[in-house]
Formats: sequence, C-alpha cells, structure tokens
Amino acid sequence: MLAALAVLSLAQVQPEPQQMSEIEQQVRRFTQVYAAIEAEAAQPVNPDAAFYNGALPAMLRRLDPHSMFLDPDQFQQLQQMEKSEQKGFGSVVSILPGRVIVLQTVAGTPSAKAGLAPGDEILAVNNIALGQLDPDQLMQLLGQARQQKALVHVRRPGNVRILDFTLVPETLAAPSVDRAFFLQPGIALIRVSSFDEKTGKDVQKAIEKLGELKGLVLDLRGNPGGVMNAALETASLFLEPGQKILSVRGRRVRDEDATVDKNAKPYRFPVAVLLNEKSASASEIVAGALQDNKRATILGEQSYGKGLVQSVYPMSSSTAMLLTTAYYFTPSGRSIQRPLKDAQIDEKLSAGHAGGITPDEVVRPEAYSRLRAFLDSNAAFTAFATEYTGKKKVDADFRADAALLDEFQGYLMQNNVRPGIGEWLQDKEWIRSRLEQDILNIAVGVDKGDEVELRRDPVVKAAILRLLP
Repeated sequence: MLAALAVLSLAQVQPEPQQMSEIEQQVRRFTQVYAAIEAEAAQPVNPDAAFYNGALPAMLRRLDPHSMFLDPDQFQQLQQMEKSEQKGFGSVVSILPGRVIVLQTVAGTPSAKAGLAPGDEILAVNNIALGQLDPDQLMQLLGQARQQKALVHVRRPGNVRILDFTLVPETLAAPSVDRAFFLQPGIALIRVSSFDEKTGKDVQKAIEKLGELKGLVLDLRGNPGGVMNAALETASLFLEPGQKILSVRGRRVRDEDATVDKNAKPYRFPVAVLLNEKSASASEIVAGALQDNKRATILGEQSYGKGLVQSVYPMSSSTAMLLTTAYYFTPSGRSIQRPLKDAQIDEKLSAGHAGGITPDEVVRPEAYSRLRAFLDSNAAFTAFATEYTGKKKVDADFRADAALLDEFQGYLMQNNVRPGIGEWLQDKEWIRSRLEQDILNIAVGVDKGDEVELRRDPVVKAAILRLLP
C-alpha cells in the first residue's frame, strides 16, 4: 500500500451497502442520457470519445487535479516512468526564449545517428518555427515531438545552408540519479531527478562510489516524485532503525506507518537537502522525514505540496484510472498536500498549513541582471563556446581564465555588443563561470558543465556552509 502507484483491480472496489441505491440511481440516469444521445443525436456517437475523452475524465476532474483517466499512450508513459524509461532522441539541449541549441548527443541514439552535433541550433520542429515561442511552449513542443517521428530544421555554425534531419524516437534509459561529484574535499552533491524503482539503490551506489564523506548535499530541486518505495529506501539510508518515515491515512485505507527497517545500517554524515517549488510527492516524503527526525537541514524554497496516494486501476483497451485513495503525512503528522480549490479534499488536511515542506533556510536562485539576461537570450555563451571548441582542444580539466574573458569580450564587440564597464565588472565572475560551463558542455559533456553551474549556485553554496564543521 505504501507504493505511490498501487495497481489494483476494479473488482476489488465495492461501494458501501448504504450507498448502493443512490449509486444505482445515478448510473441509471447516466445510462438513460447516453441511450437518448445514441438514438437521437444528429451524428453517430463514438463510444470511445464519449467515455474515454468525455464522461470519465470529466468525472475524475471533479475530485482533484491528480485523479485522471489514462488513455493507452498515457498509461504506457506511466509504466515507462516507473521503469525509468522514456521515449526520446538522445540529445541534451539548451532552451532559451525562442531558441533551442544542441549541447550534446548521446552515442548510439537517434540524434547521434542522424548527425546532429553540439552547437547546432534547432530552428523548427515539424515545420513549427521556434522563434516566437517562450521556454514553456518550447518544452511542451519538444515533449510532444519525442513521442513520434519528427522533422527538425537546423542551422549549423559555419554552414549557410539549413539542414534537415528526420528523427525517430527510441525508448531510452533515464537514470534518476544523474549527478554525483565532490563540491570540495569531503563534501559531495548527489542530484536525484525523479524516483523510480532503482533510485534508492542508485543513491547508495553513488555514495559508495564517492567514498568517505564528511557531508552530502542531496539535490531534489525539480524532482516531481515517482515510485514511493524508492523514496522510503532513500530516506532509510540516513535514518536510524525504527524511525518513522511517513504515515498514510485515507477513507477506505487502513492507517499505516512506514518505519526504517530494524536491520538498517544508515549513513551518519551530515546531510543538506535542496528543494524548490517543483519538488513534489516522493521528494517531499524524503525531505519531510529527514527534517522531522532532525537528520538534515532543508534549504531552498517551499516545495510543491503533493501528498496524495494515487492508485492505478487498469481498465480495458490498455487504459487505466489514476485515483487519489489516501494522503501522506510526515512523521510529526504534517499533511504534505497543499490546499486545492474546487477539489474534494478535506480542508482539515491543510488547516493552517500551506502544504509542502518549508525549508529551514530559504535561499532563492540568484537574480539575473540585465547583462546576464541579454547574453543568455542571445545564446552568446553557446555560440562562442561552439566556435572556441572548434579551434582548440579542451579536456575535463579546462578552466576559464582572464585571457578567455578578454577573448569573449572581443567576440562580443565584433557582434556589436559593448557592455558598460560597471555591468561587466559586476558580472565578470559569473561570465567567467558561464564560459567555463558552456565550453565544457560542448567539448566534454553536460555532466561536467553541470558541475560548474552547481558550484556557483547560491543554494548549493549555502548548503556547503551548513555542512562545514
């Protein structure tokens, strides 16, 4: 029952006896309406459209935003998520307003086999121009494109001709523990992007591979959750045997507590957990358990607030229903679920509480200056990095120095960009770090570029201070 997505049979769900007559009456009314529509409507009724796209989704939406009907494609995506699989082309891109630039293609994937290369700018996908789209629209378009064959139009540096590539998506492994490295001697960062069935073991493997630690930054920012058993395993890596991880309560569900196994052998080095407004569900379970047991310091921003137990009820034709059947509570009894307008969620759950996990220390991402925003929106760093790596050999030990800053400043002047002296001096260190990041992205790999980005991150810096003796 403690799995986030428990798969149940509809035959297991029986209405309470006192509700039978009312339910039968409502079902009879629905059947009468449908029969009349089928008999009298001006056009023949498509039963799949009427039920799968109409009646069932509409009924579930009245409960809460997370209860939904899953069509065959959505059900397949859910199953792939639990297995840490997803369809895609195997490329890592930088998404800016109206611009998508390839940073890396993974060997053997559709992008690499088609010939996409770092530095390529994607101008259009399936004949939809990207120039007028904002980042959210770009994310949505790229997500849809990954589900089927896509035609992409590409501008390659040094090539005046627009290149066309046809990409056919493949099912790719998507490891949830995607970064593990030392921030400084003895203090490491592990980033968990989601929770799948292997996440707990993968976090443990990452810790063992790093070796002896004096402190760990567990980065759960942007992690939407996933399989709950993986969250329990992850929290158990740091808690003592017998300590409570969470509680489950629901109308038709027996109240249940999850505790750390009596034979657990936890790590005891200091831990800092990073959250933001996109950290949800399983991420909040881990953070709440470590916070309530005074095992970790939580830094960043208020988390999303999704504390729902969702059960999957498979139906015919490869479809399913995703239904909220209970709620999660932290060890101290706090509801993780945030209040939802127009949803059938007991208001007492979040009475006096905004939902989610409140950080012990609120630390926000660094604000963008006008110069930073301009350079980013014009892809100046990626364009320079592509040109630079085409001329010079770069390895994993590359560091941006004063000479590189001068070269970049000259590059900007050639392109009629002349920052004021005050602006340049104010953002000089940030510019140096961004140059290093983008050059490593293209020459070595996005994992190395991410290390540079995370080391300059103000939330990560605050976490390091908390972990130092």
